[in-house]
Amino acid sequence: MDLTKLLQGIDYECIQGDINREVSGIVYDSRRVFDKVLFVCISGAVSDGHIFAIDAVSNGATVIVVEKTVDVPDNVTVLKVKNSRVVLAMLSAAYFAHPANELVTIGITGTKGKTTATYMVRSMLEASGIKTGLIGTIETIIGDVHIPSSHTTPESYVVQETFRKMVDAGCKCVVMEVSSQGLMLHRVSGFTFDYGIFTNLEPDHIGPAEHKDLADYIYCKSLLFKQCRHGIFNADDSHLEEILKEHTCDVETYGFSNKADIKASDVHLLDKKGTLGVAYHLDGLINMDVEIDIPGKFSVYNSMTAISICRHFGVSDDIIKKSLAKIRVKGRVELLNVSPKFTVIIDYAHNAMSLESLLTTLREYNPKRLVCLFGCGGNRSRERRFEMGEVSSRLADLTVVTSDNPRREEPQAIIDDIIIGVKKANGNYITVIDRAKAIRYVIENAKEGDVIVLAGKGHEDYQEINGKKYHMDERELVADVVLDGNFIK
Repeated sequence: MDLTKLLQGIDYECIQGDINREVSGIVYDSRRVFDKVLFVCISGAVSDGHIFAIDAVSNGATVIVVEKTVDVPDNVTVLKVKNSRVVLAMLSAAYFAHPANELVTIGITGTKGKTTATYMVRSMLEASGIKTGLIGTIETIIGDVHIPSSHTTPESYVVQETFRKMVDAGCKCVVMEVSSQGLMLHRVSGFTFDYGIFTNLEPDHIGPAEHKDLADYIYCKSLLFKQCRHGIFNADDSHLEEILKEHTCDVETYGFSNKADIKASDVHLLDKKGTLGVAYHLDGLINMDVEIDIPGKFSVYNSMTAISICRHFGVSDDIIKKSLAKIRVKGRVELLNVSPKFTVIIDYAHNAMSLESLLTTLREYNPKRLVCLFGCGGNRSRERRFEMGEVSSRLADLTVVTSDNPRREEPQAIIDDIIIGVKKANGNYITVIDRAKAIRYVIENAKEGDVIVLAGKGHEDYQEINGKKYHMDERELVADVVLDGNFIK
């Protein structure tokens, strides 16, 4: 491709070489350089791409985009820019012929609810005949192709490449999770979203490797609403005013607030023999009754998010209801069909905040017992172990402490830390170090009316031990117990 065409609209200074040349591709990882590519030097949290500029040239790169000085041969074109991440996004959009212009783009940001809401939106739009791609924490979906994800929001080059694949596959729309990191690192720069959605905000992702403080976290979330045409917001969130600061989009709201454009009311919980759900009524810009087989008030918010988006596409009330009735999101309050006498749920809750939210929600269904099985990841914060142990002991009738991803730590040492937190409250507990055996225990010892939560792994289908990932899918472990049939039915 002609370099000058790629550079249209980009502010740069040519430090050396000639811009009148062809490039064969765009690369931002020096290990993937091939002949005649344009290499973008990214200053990352772990390593600085400028260090690898000479390696990239040795491997065939003929154009280098930099933020600072690099020492490369004179025949290499060097372009200096203010922000190489922004430029990577713009170059990538141009390289793939601006595929976002051929899609209706929907970006959902927020601390919680992004994953579930994206699946709900895709389900409704697909049921309406609108072929829709998805990019998110669990996977990317392009037609019938499902690609496991490594990041909630991929690097900008991958985003644009994926958009192009979606267009080529006949997609008319894409719905994607937009993380605060993705916004901060300009992974979704280079195009304007048609719809930007804000679900909620709670303190999270704050630390040396992510956001320096809550204000930075909020600011990064707010960037989406300077980069979208239409904004849809949770009217009930306490941080809404900060999120809206300097927004440039239209504003529409949903929630329980009387000021919301779409308002929920008459919420009631549903318990249907092993399946927990919720029903409510919507007024305002849309008027309908809603029922969903996912428990809790957060399910009301997630479904309102999806409905608020899909009404702009003319999705009928009937399709909305049918889509919500069958929606299941892997590892997100995922109900398993085990027995009508008790309920089994898999959820990704892997910190104290998410576990408390989940257990508090399930408490509202007045279970005979609330049983919580969980572990904590190795080589991560010990504080999380104490906190999750205390939360489970306080809210669950029985805590089953087991292994999660021990990584390079001893599983028993992690469990010992969790027990310190468990003993800060008064709940009963047992320890079963082998997760498969722990899952078998809670099902085979279930009592009628129990709600059993398998927390922490969610959509993951592996267990990481000493640097190696071993296959372990909790759905399969539960299915093995069901096959043996040693529990109340």
